[in-house]
Amino acid sequence: MNGIHGGAVLTRLHFEQAMGIESVPPVAPPPPASGGTEEPRRPVSGRGDAAPSAAPAPAGVDLFTPAITPGAGEPDKAARWKALEAEVQSCKKCRLHAGRTNAVFGCGNKQARLLFVGEGPGFDEDQQGVPFVGRAGQLLNKIIAAMGLKREEVYICNVVKCRPPENRTPADDEVLACSRYLYEQIELVAPSVIVTLGAPATKTLLQTRQGIMSMRGKWHNFRGIPLMPTYHPAFVLRQYTQEVRSAVWEDMKQVMEKLKQS
Repeated sequence: MNGIHGGAVLTRLHFEQAMGIESVPPVAPPPPASGGTEEPRRPVSGRGDAAPSAAPAPAGVDLFTPAITPGAGEPDKAARWKALEAEVQSCKKCRLHAGRTNAVFGCGNKQARLLFVGEGPGFDEDQQGVPFVGRAGQLLNKIIAAMGLKREEVYICNVVKCRPPENRTPADDEVLACSRYLYEQIELVAPSVIVTLGAPATKTLLQTRQGIMSMRGKWHNFRGIPLMPTYHPAFVLRQYTQEVRSAVWEDMKQVMEKLKQS
């Protein structure tokens, strides 16, 4: 990951060209106050509107932090990766398995310093078994390149590994069924920085019901790892305004600075 060093990484021109930004103000506007408009559900080409999110879990029920407790004689990482992917590919822990073409495990550098977490597979991802390969994935590739990195240098995965019907938001029980896979992926990669793409990934890892607009642009913490929420690339494509693109630019500048410091 030699690309994270040097002034060229953070040149405005590079990122602006990738994101189509005409001009970026020298200081990013402050994020909206909590309670502002929530990020619309990300679309997938050829799909209709998403179903509403599942109702909040009962008070006192922790859906999102299953303990990871490797026992004595824990296998080496290569064996753990192999076993985990095999388990995901054969998983039938929730209803989502019934409609999948492929489980979408994750891809990239398994020792990456930067890890991106999205929500779940869409149509293209379900067909190919690889995360972020549709239009949103193409934009994510541009963002990664603008940061001076290659896609294969980072790690990319989703909260749930099977495509939700009609691209709806994953229900709480589906997230719970899949969450151990995500948490073990994060543990195995051991990144220096996590970027959550959109509201569902942010809410899952930070155990919050706050909206993405009040969370993005600010550093948070996941088990000791700095975490930066930002907009999902599909939301950027849908709300393709200079304001939204500039917000992503500001978020990624902070990420690159954090990586340089780590």
